[in-house]
Amino acid sequence: MSFVLAIDQGTTSSRAIVFRSDISIAARAQQEFPQHFPASGWVEHEPEDIWTSTVMVCRDAIEQAGISAKDIAAIGITNQRETTVVWDRATGQAVHRAIVWQDRRTADICAKLKADGREPVISQKTGLIIDPYFSGTKVAWILDHVPGARGRAARGELMFGTIDCYLLWRLTGGKVHATDATNASRTLLFNIHTGQWDDELLEIIGVPRSMLPEVKDSSARFGESTPDLFGGAIAISGIAGDQQAATIGQACFRPGMMKSTYGTGCFALLNTGTTPVVSKNKLLTTVAYQLDGKRTYAFEGSIFVAGSAVQWLRDGLGIIKHAAETGPLADQSDSMQSVYLVPAFVGMGAPYWNPRVRGALFGLTRNTGPAELAHAALESVCYQTFDLWAAMRADWPSSETASVVLRVDGGMTASDWTMQRLADLLDAPVDRPVIQETTALGAAYLAGLQAGVYPEPTKFADNWRLEHRFKPNMSQATRERKLAGWARAVKGVLASDEGE
Repeated sequence: MSFVLAIDQGTTSSRAIVFRSDISIAARAQQEFPQHFPASGWVEHEPEDIWTSTVMVCRDAIEQAGISAKDIAAIGITNQRETTVVWDRATGQAVHRAIVWQDRRTADICAKLKADGREPVISQKTGLIIDPYFSGTKVAWILDHVPGARGRAARGELMFGTIDCYLLWRLTGGKVHATDATNASRTLLFNIHTGQWDDELLEIIGVPRSMLPEVKDSSARFGESTPDLFGGAIAISGIAGDQQAATIGQACFRPGMMKSTYGTGCFALLNTGTTPVVSKNKLLTTVAYQLDGKRTYAFEGSIFVAGSAVQWLRDGLGIIKHAAETGPLADQSDSMQSVYLVPAFVGMGAPYWNPRVRGALFGLTRNTGPAELAHAALESVCYQTFDLWAAMRADWPSSETASVVLRVDGGMTASDWTMQRLADLLDAPVDRPVIQETTALGAAYLAGLQAGVYPEPTKFADNWRLEHRFKPNMSQATRERKLAGWARAVKGVLASDEGE
């Protein structure tokens, strides 16, 4: 049993990758599923679409690899975090579509919690801020808006889970209701200091304890898949939220190491070791991973729009047909124009945390066209990363003396143009690894560690290989001018918030 199957359930697609014992990839499969936008700022998924697409890609990858269930030592799951499912304990039917992490419908609930002075205790216990991003207020919204749901939850008839938990429950035929510490730490309901669900938080947000899954290590015996799914039972022994899984896949096991993942959004994590550090710059303190009952913590900065800015160019504006066209198109832009896109399509994440503002373009001229818009969209991701980078360096005491390199992964890292611009604006090296499937690799590693396929973390880190290092080559004057223009654009967007 020398193979590990990684399930990477993302925001726009479900993926499955079969890894060999030497971490090379034997096969992969991917399937997109529908997105639902029932109102402005609302984003939903049909849980059944998530489930069926996940099973299909797993079967496809196993078949492509030419193996069977008996060859697979373990399954690891990584998932879009904070996306919330509430389902019936008896029938398995979801009572509402999954509310996606990007969804902003609970902004009023969050505003009330803040007005009631709840943020200090919530932040102290969870390491998070009060924002619609996190799962807790989404659960409360479902309980309050689905007829009879709150009463059913109080009677123990309903279950809550993030996507990993929902998939685990389905994979095990309804036998296991569990999650790991990384996903639990994103709910507003979990105390990251005690490693437990917190009764005070549950009461504040209004979520019955009976709905909650058991919290385990990220590498643990979670259960096994029912034999009918993949032709035999397979142990499920690794779970981590997608950004934590990418941190593990990037082998960021030492304090001070930092990675940034570019998918639908962009998420930067900096390992801060075994003690949670409080940010002074609105970064989140989160669980990076939990092994053998010991938690390792990280700073996290979340940007809600990265790859989805490229999707907007393709699907919203129709100026490209494929994402790969964006870099070459940006290269043709007029260097005399300074067009800035602040892609606050669903509000702004770290370090601003304003759910009410919306996106804007600055610096448009009569000559602004597709090339300038592509340039602005790609550059917006780099500018937002700079904001996180600056906040992390300010919060992390040893960052000024450390030789800081950013390890990157995710779909957008395929764009050399974007990665070079990122290095230029950060004024620091950007390292792209040979294996860019780092999120899936992290899930596979956690499962394979438990199954005895992969070694302990420091030995696993020796397998990390550099594919390309992007070195900064922009003049300081140009960098400062461009960053000043971005700061003005952000200020303009934030000023547009009238607290509607």
